[in-house]
Amino acid sequence: MLTVHHLENSRSQRVLWMLEELGVPYTVKRYERDRKTMLAPPELSQVHPLGKSPVITDGKVTVAESGAILEYLVERYGEGRFSPPAGTPEHLRYRYWMHYAEGSLMPPLLLKLIFDKVEVQTPLLVRPIAKAISSAVKASFITPNLQRHLDFLEGELKASPWFAGKTFCAADVQMSFPLEAAVARAGLDASRPRLVDWLARVQGRPAYQRALDKGGPYDLAG
Repeated sequence: MLTVHHLENSRSQRVLWMLEELGVPYTVKRYERDRKTMLAPPELSQVHPLGKSPVITDGKVTVAESGAILEYLVERYGEGRFSPPAGTPEHLRYRYWMHYAEGSLMPPLLLKLIFDKVEVQTPLLVRPIAKAISSAVKASFITPNLQRHLDFLEGELKASPWFAGKTFCAADVQMSFPLEAAVARAGLDASRPRLVDWLARVQGRPAYQRALDKGGPYDLAG
C-alpha cells in the first residue's frame, strides 16, 4: 500500500491531491509541526534522512521531493493521464513548470516568510534594527522579485487555461502550493485575474476538495 507521510500545512497536500486525481488507493500517516519551531517532528527522519515532507513509501520504494513524487506517481499510475505526450511543446512546458515551482518561485516566497517572522520574533530590544533591515531587504529584493514572477505567470496563462497547455496536468498540481502561498504572503489578488481564475478552478476540482478532507486544515499564511 502506498503511504503519504503527510506534514500539516506543507507541500505534501498536493501529493494527496495528485493521488486523488489518479484514483490510487493510499494511506495517510500524519505528522504535526513543533508548535514553537514549526519544524517537522524527528519521526520523519525514520522515513527519509532529511526528515522533511513530502515523502511517500510505495512498497519498498521511498520517494522524496514534491516534483519527483508527482512525476513518479504520474509515470507509474497515470496511464497517459496528467502529463502531455513526450516530444511535444506541451511536454517541454510541463517539465519547465514542474521545476520552476520549487526552483524559482518558492525561494523568494520562503524569504518573504522568513523576513516577516524576523520583524515580529526578534527580541524587543533589537526589534527596531531587525525590522529596518528586514524592510530594506524586502523592498529592494524580495518584493520586486515576487512581483516579477507574478507578472510573468499572469502573462503565461494568457496563451492557455492551464500551465502546460489546454489540458490540466500534474504541472498545475505542482504550481498550486507556491501560488497559494503567494496569496497568503505576496499579495496575489484580483489585480492578476488569470492567476486568480486558475486558482479558483484548481481549488474547485473534486479531487482537490477530497485531498483537503484527507489532509486536514491547510493554512499557508505563516
